[in-house]
Amino acid sequence: MKFIDLRSDTVTHPTEEMRKAMCEAEVGDDVYEEDPTVKKLENMAAEILGKEAGLFVPSGTFGNQLSLFTHCNRGDEVILGDDCHIVQHEAGAASIIAGVQLRTIKSKRGILDPNEIEEKIRKEEDIHYPKTGLIALENAHSNGRVIPLENFSDIRSIADKYNIPIHLDGARIFNAATALNIDPIEIAKYADSISFCLSKGLCAPVGSVVVGSKEFINKAKKNRKIMGGGLRQAGILAAAGILALEKMRFRLSEDHENAKYLAEKLSNFDFIEIIENVDINMVFFKINKEFEEKEFISYMKNNGIKINPPEENVYRFVTHYWVKKEDIDKVINVMEKFFKE
Repeated sequence: MKFIDLRSDTVTHPTEEMRKAMCEAEVGDDVYEEDPTVKKLENMAAEILGKEAGLFVPSGTFGNQLSLFTHCNRGDEVILGDDCHIVQHEAGAASIIAGVQLRTIKSKRGILDPNEIEEKIRKEEDIHYPKTGLIALENAHSNGRVIPLENFSDIRSIADKYNIPIHLDGARIFNAATALNIDPIEIAKYADSISFCLSKGLCAPVGSVVVGSKEFINKAKKNRKIMGGGLRQAGILAAAGILALEKMRFRLSEDHENAKYLAEKLSNFDFIEIIENVDINMVFFKINKEFEEKEFISYMKNNGIKINPPEENVYRFVTHYWVKKEDIDKVINVMEKFFKE
């Protein structure tokens, strides 16, 4: 059975063009810096985001944790939102890998208050205090919202005032740029390092890229090796990433339009409440009705639709390259049948 998979945009399979490019990729040993396809991808990523250098890594979590590991010393403190991906969905890796303390701030649906960030910065050398080593931001946010750049500009000013670097979890930075109708460099310019995913909505099967200064990336290269991310003939994977950047990022508006269409259709159910703005390709909603959750998920799967269980009673449906408008119509029809029954 061919499934309509709404669990995430990480489920996207590579396109036929990507598979061909992967098959024909020119490769070398990337640990020896001899893989030309990886080098091309890294240089392309750095240029697109206005940074000096890039580094291919296995995953988004790897990219974020590598950045924390590279920016910070053990015992440093990282200021970030309490609902961001690094805190919520990276298995406590910051304490294990970088050995840092996370100092979380209550976010307003992804937006951090610059004044509160300034309050949390350790401004004095004191035997009792950790050092503030990093501020971490996210755009697009894990909640599907796009953070306004005025917020980033204010936070950048504070970071500069205290000489603290900023890392951006830009897993879906191209979705954010598409939603804001700007060049992604306009988001990236507020951060010293950015990690973005090639495998979320861009159809590459594996990988992320971290970009930053040459000095930062040179240091990160050794840390990547320490973390077990030194890959060999990685050009086979990087070839798909190149096509993701050359082509797939320019079609993300289609996914956003489909998400808005899905939200519109879902809101026609009088017991469904859309709980977030649909800025990118994600629809978050609650079902305010008595029903068996496991039955619902099983019914959807039996009808060719994969969905995740809710987190704290909130469902998330994600559109991507392999979800078309007619698929959304089928999803709505199947849901209608389930709730009627």
